[in-house]
Amino acid sequence: MEVLSETQVRDYRETGYLVLEGRVPEATIQALRDEIARFEEEARGMTASNARLDLEDSHRPDAPRVRRIKRPDLISPVVRELLRSDVILAPARDLLGADIRLHTTKLNMKKAGYGAAIAWHQDFAFYPHTNDDVLAIGVIIDDIGPDNGPLMVFPGSHRGPVHDHHVDGVFAGAMDLGAAGLDPKDAAMLTGPAGSLTIHHARIVHGSALNRSDRDRRLLFLEMMAADAFPIMGSMTPFDGIESYNERMLCGRPTLTPRLAEVPVRIPQPQPAQAGSIYEIQSHAAGRGSETPS
Repeated sequence: MEVLSETQVRDYRETGYLVLEGRVPEATIQALRDEIARFEEEARGMTASNARLDLEDSHRPDAPRVRRIKRPDLISPVVRELLRSDVILAPARDLLGADIRLHTTKLNMKKAGYGAAIAWHQDFAFYPHTNDDVLAIGVIIDDIGPDNGPLMVFPGSHRGPVHDHHVDGVFAGAMDLGAAGLDPKDAAMLTGPAGSLTIHHARIVHGSALNRSDRDRRLLFLEMMAADAFPIMGSMTPFDGIESYNERMLCGRPTLTPRLAEVPVRIPQPQPAQAGSIYEIQSHAAGRGSETPS
């Protein structure tokens, strides 16, 4: 182990998540906040989401409201440096091994008073792989408490099935808790001060509520997997060829030998006609069997 204790690794295996407080330097958190301010200013004058910024439904060109910064590692040197630092990769190696490949990054913004909710789902439903050594590390940019839209998870659900995320035969990126036999009162809140890290397994059932508080909740997600976890055909994982795929290596060495494990898989197909971010995909599930955390 580089930074995690045996107890923390055991807890992750059993529950599917960890919260690690005080891991990111204060200067880095402030640099991330400065980057967010830069992108929010970029959204001024925009009338629709684009390849960089996903806008809130309530966004106006004269009152910009950004709900997601897409692939911030490609457009922010601060995120790119943090992603490849031992702050992130040391705990990742403790859980995934020495060889790790990037899946994607995103910075989800829940501004005070209106930040959008994300319905219950499993990441693995979007991108099934040959094994499930797949996880997301969240960087907490603002203090997160129970009132400002914390990430919520069902402990141990990563050891269960991949649930149905389809509505009327079309992938909708959200699940019906009742049909899955899950009770919202059993969900755990991942709270902590700015500078903390959350880690959650790709199969864990999770979501987050609207931010109705007077405090922002901004969370940078860095998603990655063991290098021998390869996407299954039909997955939403971009795969343009092995050369570009190997450029996603964060540490260690790539491989051409996928590790096959007995993991449950559902293919996220067919896609909705207007697929995009999870917010757009989940809009097809609204009011039709999906539930939003509250």
